[in-house]
Amino acid sequence: MVSRAESAAETRRALVEAAAALLDEGGPDAVTLRAVGARAGVSRGAPYGHFPDKDHLLAEVAAQSWRAIGDALDGLIADGTRSPAERLERALAGLLEVGRRRPHAYALMFTAPTEDHPDAVAEVSRTQDQFLSIVTEVVGDPLRAGPVGALLMTSVQGIVAMENRGHLTVEKWRVTGDELLTMLIDKIAR
Repeated sequence: MVSRAESAAETRRALVEAAAALLDEGGPDAVTLRAVGARAGVSRGAPYGHFPDKDHLLAEVAAQSWRAIGDALDGLIADGTRSPAERLERALAGLLEVGRRRPHAYALMFTAPTEDHPDAVAEVSRTQDQFLSIVTEVVGDPLRAGPVGALLMTSVQGIVAMENRGHLTVEKWRVTGDELLTMLIDKIAR
């Protein structure tokens, strides 16, 4: 028999998954609490019992997205078969892939979470710390890791933005986003 708490947790998970799917399909405007409830197959009022408003629901989608990246970074950090530069490249390539496959979720992830959304704040902070530890392994200096990490993150942001808007084309620039990423890491890893 399923407990009330387990049922509530399952409903909450279904609502977040439904919101993420709607976001991926149609952007933030497609995410309404009514549409999320319908997509999740729950009562019309169920979303309101778990989230006070759309903003809180989207903050949870962002937190879940960061959590997934953080979990992948945990695996990379623990992977002793790859060099630090390879781990860094995999970390950035994973973020790049999210930006390519889920552009609306990616944009949502990079809106600044507020203290109203402590789970999102915690996941962003956790992931940034993991990323900085990977960068530190490559550059060897924790003080240098911050600026280098910021350079890499903003570069990925630029690559994603240009690709998603059709401005980073091989015909024009003679380079792909993946090649740019490799070039950056090669320069930093020297």
